[in-house]
Amino acid sequence: MHTDWDTIIIGAGAAGLFCAPFAAAGGKRVLVIDHAAKPGEKIRISGGGRCNFTNMHAEPANFTGQNRHFHKSALARYTQWDFIELIDRASIAWHEKTLGQLFCDGKSTQIVDLLVRNLLDAGAELRLSTTVQIVARTDAGFALETTVGTLTCKNLVLATGGKSIPKMGATGFAYDIARQFGHEVIEPRPALVPLTFPEGRFASLSGVSLPVRVWTDRARFDEAMLFTHRGLSGPAILQISSFWREGEPIHIDLAGGRDLFTTLRNQRQAEGRRQISTELARHLPARLVEFLTADLADRFDLTARLADQSDTALRALTDQLSDWTLTPSGSEGYRTAEVTLGGIDTGGIDSRSMMSKTVHGLYFIGECVDVTGWLGGFNFQWAWSSAHAAGQHIAEA
Repeated sequence: MHTDWDTIIIGAGAAGLFCAPFAAAGGKRVLVIDHAAKPGEKIRISGGGRCNFTNMHAEPANFTGQNRHFHKSALARYTQWDFIELIDRASIAWHEKTLGQLFCDGKSTQIVDLLVRNLLDAGAELRLSTTVQIVARTDAGFALETTVGTLTCKNLVLATGGKSIPKMGATGFAYDIARQFGHEVIEPRPALVPLTFPEGRFASLSGVSLPVRVWTDRARFDEAMLFTHRGLSGPAILQISSFWREGEPIHIDLAGGRDLFTTLRNQRQAEGRRQISTELARHLPARLVEFLTADLADRFDLTARLADQSDTALRALTDQLSDWTLTPSGSEGYRTAEVTLGGIDTGGIDSRSMMSKTVHGLYFIGECVDVTGWLGGFNFQWAWSSAHAAGQHIAEA
């Protein structure tokens, strides 16, 4: 095995694997290394094993970070349509689910196999079960002390991801190296993660799901919500978790944007003898209505007849249901978080090349950077786009 390379990419995940063929253009020697025994493990488990590899509606507004403009350049130069073309050429069948989410018809390992095949076809090499212990700057670039000996390179690409899903080996390695070379790191936190509440708060509702509108003062999403033994999950909650902060409330419209007041007022004419709870159960899950009957008992008597409710009383009730305000006690943390919010401060990275502004030849791509996408394939698109930006710059340098 060679010990001196043009480029070493640390991390054999989506971004690292995808970057390699671009960086190897023109015969440049590229090595991808990873401490894991297999490449692309996060790809493999994503999307229930079918990999939500991008989103048809991907655009800059679907991403967050301290600099709301940083990601625009990379996303514009390698789009979702470019990646779709790539997998079409590889004859990987795919389908669209809700909200533009694209999945493989078959197993997600098709994507991993494609990335590894493209890497090898480009002349790059892949070395797994290799741990980097020390990274040092040299006159010619970088020296890496690893479990297979010392490796040197002109360019070093950090593609080791964030802290999410530590059981798969996720660490804060990229943050440590970035700090070592003088880069700031925006405090990482779990994102796209279920939110927790005091023990037993929603235990009786575990398994109940419904379409909702959920918001904070930073964002709003209309998707499904799921009650769990520990709290709230489902796409709507995973989405809002990226914008929620400890101690803050979240707001939930249990009617999902529907005009529940007008609906109940009309039902009052036809079904006035029925209990409010009975009529609510026509629009909300019965177990949820049963829970709300007890939970809101100090303010509303849902066992009362609908006919006995004035417009004012109905308005007060539906306003409550359309803005159910809850304060989570926390989140389930990195154990179940799909991505990591925060990361290496983009202020120190060139947005076109993904290269450090202060350390020539040092690149940061993928999840380790302070760019986080929404749920639905956006984070994979950031991996492809940022990897392409860095790989092309390396090849052209």
